[in-house]
Amino acid sequence: MPRQFATDYFNFTRKERTGVICLLLLIIIFLALPFFFSYFITQPKNDHNKFEKEIAALNIKKQDSAGNFTNRNFDENNYQNYYQPSEKNYYTKQPKGELFYFDPNTLPAEGWVRLGVREKTANSIQKYVSKGGKFYKPEDIGKIWGLHEDEVKRLLPYVKIAAKVSQDFSSYKNTDQYKTYDKPKIKIDNIDINEADTSAFIALPGIGSKLANRIISFREKLGGFYKIEQVAETYALPDSTFQKIKDRLLITNTPVKKININNATLDELKVHPYLRYTIANAIVQYRTQHGAFAAVSDIKKIMMITEEIFNKVEPYLTLR
Repeated sequence: MPRQFATDYFNFTRKERTGVICLLLLIIIFLALPFFFSYFITQPKNDHNKFEKEIAALNIKKQDSAGNFTNRNFDENNYQNYYQPSEKNYYTKQPKGELFYFDPNTLPAEGWVRLGVREKTANSIQKYVSKGGKFYKPEDIGKIWGLHEDEVKRLLPYVKIAAKVSQDFSSYKNTDQYKTYDKPKIKIDNIDINEADTSAFIALPGIGSKLANRIISFREKLGGFYKIEQVAETYALPDSTFQKIKDRLLITNTPVKKININNATLDELKVHPYLRYTIANAIVQYRTQHGAFAAVSDIKKIMMITEEIFNKVEPYLTLR
């Protein structure tokens, strides 16, 4: 049975055998094809010598742009070392000049030229000194722009900088001139907190225009202050500031503005800082239910009015 199955399974017709052989040939051709690419496709050759020569030429231009004096001995067969320093040496052929002791702070331009320094550098030194520049020690000449290291070494032993002259100002001391100035003390008078304007409050320590306006606005809403401590209730007034100014505050016999609780409307009552809407509405509702108040103290019958609230608001209430 298995043998019969294998015979039937692997039994191909002539066309099928031809197809399998062709398929195998195609697979073999495609697998071998990459190995023959190099015979059909020519790879471009890079000329490294040409590239390196171009780099060398760019280096020449760079050196020229930097102002270096060079000889260009370009040899196409030896491009690696065609750049050679110039035989000219501007500094070594510079005349040495005459050596003598000098102070760089006082030496004129002609003296620098006499020392062998180039005229352009000598003029630069004179401009530096004329604008207030100073040489404090011999080594400072090494900072001169255009003065080269070999020139500095040659001139350094001959630099003699004069010592600073110490000025004794004791002989010029004038006791009247150095007399301590005592700032005059401005006495600020006490102010009446019910009559003072913004300028009077601003004159107090720690009080600016904003606080001065807030104190006056609070005073107007209250109807006037009846005690100095009420100023401390001003919005955003620090207690430390109030402690500084309270000794300068006073109250004369200026009466405060009173509110008649028997006929004042809700709008008239609620604007008072000590009543506001809740207490003002309670007063109006109590008056509506029980009639007119016989005494100012009758408002204490309203539950929300505590003894503390009554003591604060009582000076502003009346029955007439």
